[in-house]
Amino acid sequence: MGLRALVYGLYERRLASTLNPQAIPRHVGVLVDGNRRWARAYGTDTAEGHRAGAANVLEFLGWCEEVGIRHVTLWLLSTDNLSRPASELAPLLEIIEDLVGRLAATGRWRVHPVGSLDLLPPSLAQVLKEHEDATAQIAGMHVNVAVGYGGRREITDAVRSLLQQHAAQGTSIEELAEFLDVEHIAEHLYTRGQPDPDLVIRTSGEQRLSGFLLWQSAHSEFYFCEALWPDFRKVDFLRALRAYAERERRYGA
Repeated sequence: MGLRALVYGLYERRLASTLNPQAIPRHVGVLVDGNRRWARAYGTDTAEGHRAGAANVLEFLGWCEEVGIRHVTLWLLSTDNLSRPASELAPLLEIIEDLVGRLAATGRWRVHPVGSLDLLPPSLAQVLKEHEDATAQIAGMHVNVAVGYGGRREITDAVRSLLQQHAAQGTSIEELAEFLDVEHIAEHLYTRGQPDPDLVIRTSGEQRLSGFLLWQSAHSEFYFCEALWPDFRKVDFLRALRAYAERERRYGA
């Protein structure tokens, strides 16, 4: 083991020992940003950057499991990303399919795809659904994989689903308007039944949400990290948890 690795190992253990088990977030959302820039920095192709990012997802979920986080949402592909050139999009979709398969194959986590699956190639949408069904009874950490995801699209889909449900029940628009509240919409979000994210992490130095979990993140704490996603280390993760624990959550106040 090199000196650098030894020092980081000691620092990791020190950080981990200072975490308050009562201040661990229940749900962490992550914008896994920076794969393309990582590839450019290392002089390799974009697909290799996405592969490196996928490998780090597995590491990251292990860290989350270690500290007792129960829900994780990973933004792997936005609706905007679907308009990228086929030469870049096709390998990325294959990498995502492989990654989700590897997550399911661990037998440790419940995999739940969130996003507009109808916008994805039918074969990929089918595979994601199969992995969801195969892991539905697993009691471990709940892992949402956001593929073809957009926050505005999610809210639109939730409202559409709500309207369709009440139309099927014979409820008029006027009647619906009388009792509609935020909880009714929340019941139709992709993450319905789950706690909203306590902590949202974005890598690569960008300090914006770009529409990630627009509804659910209203009271989340945010942590922005300079590291590109493939270089995001356990030390960075523990720092994010420490920063979260040090904040006084005001829930919009």
